[in-house]
Amino acid sequence: MRRRRSLFHRSIFRADPNGDPDINTTPLIDVMLVMLVMFIITIPPPTHSVDVTLPGVEPGLAQVRDENRVTIDTADVIRWNGEAIDLAQLGQLVKTASDRPDPATLMFEPEARARYLRVDQAIGAIRRNGGSTIAFRGIERYAAVI
Repeated sequence: MRRRRSLFHRSIFRADPNGDPDINTTPLIDVMLVMLVMFIITIPPPTHSVDVTLPGVEPGLAQVRDENRVTIDTADVIRWNGEAIDLAQLGQLVKTASDRPDPATLMFEPEARARYLRVDQAIGAIRRNGGSTIAFRGIERYAAVI
């Protein structure tokens, strides 16, 4: 005699009455993903900054004018009004130029084949040290590169 399963059993598992019952796991996965998103949203942002006082760099190599020219060549050399400087000195010179009552204008002129990373580092140093007036002169020279 064949045993009959209840209608309740069919309505829950929705499987073949003669086969093994299957449980729908899609809602469980949805709940898991919602909980994962909520967990990620509630995690506080990492704060791992360490304040370090570095020795000051004297900007004695170059002078600050009303209009200063910052160039970067293909050998990654940064120049301030024609004199080679490094990123720390660039930051000091920009700070000196921006602290004036009438902030000095910075003419930023990287060469067309200069590395993007070095140009980005220089712009970052200028912005971090208060350089608010930056002019990009000679943009028409880059038309052949683009």
